[in-house]
Amino acid sequence: MNSTLMDHATETMAVGSKSFATASKLFDAPTRRSALMLYAWCRYCDDVIDGQVLGFHHPAASSGSALQRLEMLKTQTQRAFAGAEMQEPAFAAFQEVATRHSIPPQLAFDHLEGFAMDVRETHYETLEDTLRYCYHVAGVVGLMMARIMGVRDEAVLDRACDLGLAFQLTNIARDIVEDAQAGRCYLPAQWLAAEGMSAAQIPEPAYRPHLARLAQRLVAEAEPYYASALAGLPGLPLRSAWAIASAHGVYREIGVKVSAAGPRAWDRRQGTHRLEKVGLLIKGAALALGSRVANPPPRDPALWQRPRRKSGHHGL
Repeated sequence: MNSTLMDHATETMAVGSKSFATASKLFDAPTRRSALMLYAWCRYCDDVIDGQVLGFHHPAASSGSALQRLEMLKTQTQRAFAGAEMQEPAFAAFQEVATRHSIPPQLAFDHLEGFAMDVRETHYETLEDTLRYCYHVAGVVGLMMARIMGVRDEAVLDRACDLGLAFQLTNIARDIVEDAQAGRCYLPAQWLAAEGMSAAQIPEPAYRPHLARLAQRLVAEAEPYYASALAGLPGLPLRSAWAIASAHGVYREIGVKVSAAGPRAWDRRQGTHRLEKVGLLIKGAALALGSRVANPPPRDPALWQRPRRKSGHHGL
């Protein structure tokens, strides 16, 4: 059963996130297993809400309303934490990870809240609103990944959350048009208004110069979170620091490419090619080694702060 779960998680990562799949190979074997299994659960939840399988539309995955599918995910997550036998591989994998690394249930339910925001078609008026969404869909994944790497220090967890926020801001910039075509917009409405446009106009080619400016703003907003995340590397084991520094480099490079491409950023999906990834892995190694003797500065208090909870407290 264990090897079956790992095979499933590895396939999920290979199809779902080529950017993180490369970096994940740098973890030691136990950490890699847990990281891939956590990713498999996150991907599965995302797919269930979107009626997809590994990111592609699939009729069999669309049974029931999105709200009903969300409730199913919540129920199954509750059962996983309660120790029930899980039939779905993604939930069996998550149960193993949650148990082994003492993942607080609130983090898992915070992640599901991100999908709930999609189901509710939440409106994002300000950058603060967008960052709250980024926390639920990616920042909290950073927190769970950090726990897998053995992190319990709250200051280091803050940096892990910052990396998740940076990743998601980059994702939003890269996927603006694709998201809009699916009826979703994560750009702050205030930013759209400043460009004299509405969310409905995002897919229209005539608005690409406006979108380019908005994407460049998002990429710029991600930068301090990327910088803050690097200060968390000293709190990670060396191989984990290498993996995270490499993932940091790969995702950040995607944002750089989106920004540089201007109005042509959505002519094709922006990403990094093999040679670029090799260079970023080498740079990641240097950053990880350097972090062994680093004395990182305090976190910038102006950055968005994740919710802090006392033990046993649930809810935002």
